[in-house]
Amino acid sequence: MTAHKTYWLEHAWLGTHVEPGVALTVSTGGSAAGAADGRIASVRTGVESPPPGAEILRGLTLPGLANAHSHAFHRALRSLVQVGSGTFWTWRDFMYKVAQNLTPDTYFALARAVYAEMALAGVTNVGEFHYVHHAPGGAPYADPNAMGEALIEAAAEAGIRITLLDTAYLSAGFGEAPNPHQLRFSDGTADAWAERVSALKGRDHALIGAAIHSVRAVPAEQLATVAAWAQERRAPLHVHLSEQTAENDACQAAHGRTPTQLLADHGVLGPRTTGVHNTHLTDEDIALLGGTATGTCMCPTTERDLADGIGPATRLQRAGSPLSLGSDSHAVIDLLEEARAMELNERLRSRTRGHWTANALLTAATADGHAALGRPDAGRLEAGALADFTTIALDSVRTAGPLPRLGAETAVFAASAADVRHTVVGGRHVVRDGAHTLVPDVPSALAESIAAVRG
Repeated sequence: MTAHKTYWLEHAWLGTHVEPGVALTVSTGGSAAGAADGRIASVRTGVESPPPGAEILRGLTLPGLANAHSHAFHRALRSLVQVGSGTFWTWRDFMYKVAQNLTPDTYFALARAVYAEMALAGVTNVGEFHYVHHAPGGAPYADPNAMGEALIEAAAEAGIRITLLDTAYLSAGFGEAPNPHQLRFSDGTADAWAERVSALKGRDHALIGAAIHSVRAVPAEQLATVAAWAQERRAPLHVHLSEQTAENDACQAAHGRTPTQLLADHGVLGPRTTGVHNTHLTDEDIALLGGTATGTCMCPTTERDLADGIGPATRLQRAGSPLSLGSDSHAVIDLLEEARAMELNERLRSRTRGHWTANALLTAATADGHAALGRPDAGRLEAGALADFTTIALDSVRTAGPLPRLGAETAVFAASAADVRHTVVGGRHVVRDGAHTLVPDVPSALAESIAAVRG
């Protein structure tokens, strides 16, 4: 039998404004990320004091944040890749070395710690762009989906939701076989990829989606196979798109098309598809993405860390491409910083201020991010939505001072992940008073799991 629990929110962001004194009634009785339970049953405003028995959340409560693009094992690269100089391509060499040390067990431990770090940062749902499928050398594990299952279980133990974006990664470049590091990423063909991923089953907390690593990693004649798999299941489909000019140049040389045009030719674009980065685009590319309602996931902290460039986010959104945000390589895990960086990057490029309101930036970090991950029922504090929310302190050294009605502006332009006090998923506290309730020592879990894969 479904029970109910009441949360009293001192201040709540309701999508367009901050409201003081909000009572949320949440259905409970299922798992932390249950389907029938764990939803908001009612929202009452104008509740000046906590109702009897209510759980009190002081500060500003937002819908749970959606991290729409993650490579969990990249967390092991933090600081290591900050030594010396280089490019995306030299950074990739470090990434390959870490990837070679992953096993189902070590990846579970690392991802559990990384997802716990996300929960501490207010993230309630992660899109895991997963391509390390097989053992080193390319031999499948006894369970061909052992690595993906490890990620799904890691999210469960960390208390957050996951959309596992199982990734087709078949070649090193246009017409090139996988290099030795990439053998464990490849299923050989898109048909073999589809057969393997079809055995993955979703759970209450986990959805199964698809990804095309990039146009260089999936031969053009096999793109439609991946797109059809996602289309038949109405599943999210993500793709790294035009992150690097070198990829654009190689695609033009091989096909006489930009990567965006090549994807359009093979039926990849559409409202359930999200292009990740979308950095180096032509005017025609922008029109194609917007005209098909293909989403754009910006990852500003990684894009600046890798010196990728600043994508045309404002033009994409105006053209009709919904924006979401991701922490990608986890140079930092802070979705508030991603939102802030998207606006500030655009200010640097244009030398004008105010391209997005704080409300619009929070929408990218919440509702539009969840929608990109196949959960349009998340990211809003309203009846019927998943009871996933996070509370930010308004009395820290970063956030003290502004009027509470400016809480959205405070969250985006002043707060950080360190200001997250509570994270609730499916009506259950996963983070309480800044401490994770399921992973008792997240820093130690990170240190130990990272040491195990750095070799």
